[in-house]
This record gives sequence, C-alpha cells and structure tokens, in this order.
Amino acid sequence: MEPLSWLEIITRVGIQFMPVWVALIALFTLSIVYKRRLGLYGKLFDSTIGMIGFALVMFWVFTGIFGAFDLIITHDPLAQVSSMKNKPPGTPIMGAEDGQYPYYLFGGDNLARDVFSRMVKGAWVVVQIAPLATLFAFMVGITLGLPAGYYGGRLDTFLSFLANLILAFPVILLFYLLVTPEIVDTGIPNYMAMVLFVFPIIFVGVLLNSRYRTQPKVRTPLLIGVLGVMGWLYLSLISQPGTALTVLPDAVDLFNLQGGILVVFVSVVFVNSPTVFRIVRGLTMDIKTRDYVAAAQTRGERPWYIMLWEILPNARGPLIVDFCLRIGYTTILLGTLGFFGLGLPPESPDWGTTINDGRRLLQIYLHPAMVPAFALLSMVLGLNLLADGLREELLRD
Repeated sequence: MEPLSWLEIITRVGIQFMPVWVALIALFTLSIVYKRRLGLYGKLFDSTIGMIGFALVMFWVFTGIFGAFDLIITHDPLAQVSSMKNKPPGTPIMGAEDGQYPYYLFGGDNLARDVFSRMVKGAWVVVQIAPLATLFAFMVGITLGLPAGYYGGRLDTFLSFLANLILAFPVILLFYLLVTPEIVDTGIPNYMAMVLFVFPIIFVGVLLNSRYRTQPKVRTPLLIGVLGVMGWLYLSLISQPGTALTVLPDAVDLFNLQGGILVVFVSVVFVNSPTVFRIVRGLTMDIKTRDYVAAAQTRGERPWYIMLWEILPNARGPLIVDFCLRIGYTTILLGTLGFFGLGLPPESPDWGTTINDGRRLLQIYLHPAMVPAFALLSMVLGLNLLADGLREELLRD
C-alpha cells in the first residue's frame, strides 16, 4: 500500500471523529433552539467567541468520552508495531492483519505506538481529571472562603495564613514533592485525599440543611439519602487496596483508581484550593455589605443560609469564569507533570507524557510531539475563549 496523502489523512481522521461531529451538531442544535430557556448557558450562544471556545472544549470532551469506549481510536495506544517506529503520518502497516486498521494516521512514535490513538486516549485523561479536580478545589475553596469572608476575625486570619502558606511554595516544586515515589510510599497523598474529599459532603450537607431547616419532614430524609450516597462515593474514592486506607471490600468499592491518578488528582486539588479560597473570601467580603444581605439578616436568617443562598449566587459570575480558566490551568499542570514524568505511569497516553516522549527526537521527527502539543493548545485555547464569552455575557447582565 502507498502512504496516504495529507488530504486522505485529513479525510480519514474526520471519519474517525464522526461520533464527535454528530454529538457536537446535536448539542449545538438543541442549545441554539432552546437558548432562551437555558439561562447563562443559553446566552453563551449569543457570543461568537464563547461559541468557538465551547465548540473546542466540547470537541475534546466528546473525544475523551468516545475514546474511552474505543469508538475513535484505530489501534491500542500501548501496542507496538516494530516496523512503525518513528514513521511519518499516513504510513501503512506492512502485513496488517484482518480487522486491523491499515494505517498510522498521525504516524508512529519512538516506541512504534500509534500517535493518533494516544492523542485520543490522552483526551480521556484530561476529561477525567481536570474538571473534577477543579470542582473539588472549588468545593474546598467555597466551604472555607465563605465563612472566612463573612465572619472575619481570627477565623479569617487563620485560614488566610494557611492559604498563603501553601501559595508561598512554587507550584512545580510542590507538585514534585507530592508525587515523588518516596512521598507516595508514606501514604501522605492518601491521607490528604481523606481530608480534601470530605469537603463536598460538608458543602452539600450544609447547603441542604440551610435551605430546608424549617421543613424537617423534607430535610431529614433528603439529608440521609444524599449524604448516604455521597458518603459511599467518598469511601470508594479514598479506599485503596493494599494500603492503610482499605476501608471498603471490593464488592462495594465503586472505584479502583490507579495510584498515579489519585496522587495527581489530590495534588491538583491541594494546589488550586488556596487560590479559590482567596477569590471566594474577597467576593464574600464585598457582597456581605449589600442591602439584600442586610435584609436577610433582618429577617432572622441563619449565617450559613445567607452565605449559601444570598452571597454565593451573587458571586457566581466571577466564579464561573474562574472555573473555566482554572480547568485550563489544571490541564497545563497535568501536561507539565506528564512531561516531567511525575505522577502518572510512564506508558500513560496523557498529552504531557506523549510530548516528552516525542521531544527527544524533535529535530528529526516532529509529529510525535506536535500532535499532542496541538491538542493541549486547542483545549486550553477553547477554555480561555469560553471564559471570555461568559465574561462578556455576564457584563451585559
């Protein structure tokens, strides 16, 4: 077989991404039709920049999801075909077996693995870690930032000191300390997970209790059900077989996260939480002086009700924008960790590891490093454009 031309490569890549195109078209069609009923999300489709950013982000989200079910990849991202080492894009596989995809669409890397399939699988690593880690960081920052800004005094001083203490460390050095094997072997990241992962439970528990405090017949069963499920998820997340935190038997353990993914996840949450705390604290100190907060205090509302149902909704604009930007920042951090070989396994298809594998022969072969680098760039660019679009719509309100 002859090597593919660039037009043929682009055509075949487009065909492989067909599930993503269908999902994007369906999502945008429904969103545009019903945008007037979808609040801030619907207003996003009035912004060209926001739509472009959202399209880029959702492209990689759908790529990660469909890639996890092997609907896009052409080869096993860890499989090696000896004849395909450092081969250029569009190179055919000599003696391809029946049912095997006959080409490496984006070429092979220095270990003869398919660059295209590794790029797709790398999107799943980002989709798994970056949004969820950012969400957990926001849960920690909001849960601590609201009372610090609302009450002030010694509580604010103490929490601000802890946040500033963490922020005083260079980020890369802090990551390096958290993910090195010597630190991992001590179990410190697992105990950090035990502490950090409890904050979403605290947040949801206080949120529901403050909302339904005067309706005990609704509040009690709702808290028991929601916190029971969240507690099960919490124990499943922190339970690691073979460690001191094996708290659930395999039969009821919902997750079995790889050690490297858990360590990276905890590290990202730990590093991002202080910054979110400072943002929430600052917004709370500003909003608590508004008239509607004074009116809630006059009505006799409890402090946590005021913080969660009066202050937090009015701080959602800056927090939503920061959430999008922080996912991009987290994506870069994941790429940085992978590039330096920290946290994730060496054979991981994440974009940082793939860039590091390809940069060793960058002067001779560009494709192994350029493909994941472009994927990382487009993902972060999409998140930045999405944040800009949201900021525009929030300013109009």
